[in-house]
Amino acid sequence: MATFHILNFGCRASQADGAALKQQLLHAGLQEAASVEESAVAIVNTCTVTASADAEVRQFVRRIHRRNPQCRILVTGCYAQRAPEEIAKLEGVAWVVGNSHKHLVSTILAPKPTEESGDRVIGRLGAQMENVLPIAASPSRTGKPLVQIQGDPSLPAPDLGPRTSDSAEVFVGEITEEFHFAPVFADDRTRPTLKIQDGCDARCSFCVIPSVRGPSRSLAPEKVLEQVRQLEADGYKEVVLSGINLGGYGRDLGRRINFLGMVERILGETSIARLRISSIEPMDVGPALIRLVANEPRMAQHFHVPLQSGCNRILRLMNRRYWTRQYAERLLAIHEQIPNAAMGADVMVGFPGETAQDHAASLRFIESLPYTYLHIFPFSARPGTPASTAAAQVNGRVARERSQEIRAVITAKRQAFLEAQVGQSLPALTLDEAEEGARVALTTNYLKVALPGLEVPPNRLVDVSIGRVTSGRLFGYVAGSRQ
Repeated sequence: MATFHILNFGCRASQADGAALKQQLLHAGLQEAASVEESAVAIVNTCTVTASADAEVRQFVRRIHRRNPQCRILVTGCYAQRAPEEIAKLEGVAWVVGNSHKHLVSTILAPKPTEESGDRVIGRLGAQMENVLPIAASPSRTGKPLVQIQGDPSLPAPDLGPRTSDSAEVFVGEITEEFHFAPVFADDRTRPTLKIQDGCDARCSFCVIPSVRGPSRSLAPEKVLEQVRQLEADGYKEVVLSGINLGGYGRDLGRRINFLGMVERILGETSIARLRISSIEPMDVGPALIRLVANEPRMAQHFHVPLQSGCNRILRLMNRRYWTRQYAERLLAIHEQIPNAAMGADVMVGFPGETAQDHAASLRFIESLPYTYLHIFPFSARPGTPASTAAAQVNGRVARERSQEIRAVITAKRQAFLEAQVGQSLPALTLDEAEEGARVALTTNYLKVALPGLEVPPNRLVDVSIGRVTSGRLFGYVAGSRQ
């Protein structure tokens, strides 16, 4: 039986895709290996949001080939969609499968009987590949052309045995409006991710995601409910709703439903114990959603609201769809109604044209808001985006210095937030994770708490009393069990 090992990179939506890939391959008859060293096929599910994300993928591909030269590597995901020829030149890569054809990975790899003879072959695609985007033949690292499958069912099928060719098969096409990877398959013992939305219709000047993920599209409400019920039946207590632009859920479904309505239906038509929102754009955080999270115990008290910049001039250059005043109104409304909520954001530094004054304005804005954590990253030029060719690119050293200034602000804010938890009792979910032998739980407000001296199994909803903060870590004990 052929073996595979999956490595996932990137956002929660990508992680959800990876979990679905794994289940599809298992269902198709392949066996999961514990590591790439033991695997016949390594599947690298990629991100391309920054240049460093691309570099990390290339580094891992080279490492896989070094550790197991016989392993055949399939690269899929956003990087594969954006730059298939670049990836196909890497040593060890046998297949490059863009997001357009990610749902066919099991078809490409899995042994299936042919209709004519019943013989077992690997990945006979036939008419499913008619929409593959042709690419010009390009030399591989050895000068041999890349192979482009054109949908001819008579083509020889790929082989999972040791590699004998220096060419890679490339499956990349136009991303349609069909929602792929509808079923969720949990690859987390405690907090599965349910991707209910994919793609993005926004055109932020720095972002390559719309071109590699396609237009915004939503999983049908009935399918969402079906998946939540299945996860609950499988014993899960918390489900994380994710998407590329999650607040855009339902906009492609006419007037039938929006994101708030979908959350309300999940709460009303399932009995899942906890629902968490992964990330949502500021203009989609309306008063009704805030009230729902404030008043519904089953909703995790956690908002991740991307900011990118706290300077209006830079927000306009980024083509973001809000002003700082609008953003602040939403976060302050959350804090007023849910004072102990976790509030996080993505913040970009060094955007082209960002001056010292712009950075200072952004820093002051961040200082003024009740954040509990931030994801801070420097601008990374993405090929094909307007910002990649914009004038006044910011020096990398300057960007790193600005990152450190913001990091110092959020470090102080987070420490104050952690100290404010001492003495409180918080709903939490025990994780399949330990720190120095102690079970770790995740609170409703997105804090990890170590529970030393307690034998608590994972995937239990408990009330955790916070005892102390030491070196930025919370310690506590279980005050009571919920489920």
